[in-house]
Amino acid sequence: MNFLVRKIHKYLSFFISLQLLLWTVSGIYFAFNKIELVRGEQYRKQVEHPIDLGDFDFDIPNTTDVNIQKRLGENIAVIKVDGATKYLNRSGKSISKLTASEAMDTVVLNTTLSPVLVEEIVNDRSGSEYRGRSLPIYKVESKTNEGLDINVYLNVYSGEVVAIRSNKWRIWDLMWGLHIMDWKERDNISNILLKVFSILALVSSITGIMLFFKLEFKNSNQT
Repeated sequence: MNFLVRKIHKYLSFFISLQLLLWTVSGIYFAFNKIELVRGEQYRKQVEHPIDLGDFDFDIPNTTDVNIQKRLGENIAVIKVDGATKYLNRSGKSISKLTASEAMDTVVLNTTLSPVLVEEIVNDRSGSEYRGRSLPIYKVESKTNEGLDINVYLNVYSGEVVAIRSNKWRIWDLMWGLHIMDWKERDNISNILLKVFSILALVSSITGIMLFFKLEFKNSNQT
């Protein structure tokens, strides 16, 4: 029995040692980096947007959600009707997408960054840094005062800053993927690999404790 426990513990420990190391390294990175700074909150300007609901004089039938936002100084209504999102001006008419120039102006108004280039993204990509955001979306390549490259992602209609991505975020994202063992999507915390390795780590720990006490008991009997 003791030989079998030793064998199980030996090979399980070897098999999961690398993942245990990755869990430890990624955990240390998470502990020493504030998530607010990783998400780029330090680049956002705290801008107040006074809203006068009296500006909106139209009926909104069958809506499940209404959100008033500021787009380049003008209040707009973002509503959800029958699962679709509509962007309306104060008269209730649909607004057009921001132009590239307006997207740059939006970044200047809402962040401390300097926009350089605008790209419209219409296709989703697995594991992208804008995953989870509605498409199409504007990617505005920008720079900090120190010259660091930052990507700002905007809703193409409302101009809302939906994500800010830097190298610090990309490292965090990589560490997160290694931590949850989802290297492609980096979102699925219920994947089978994570479950299997978690169970193996538990079994390895239990067999290690069993070996420790068995050896202690054996040594005490010999003395």
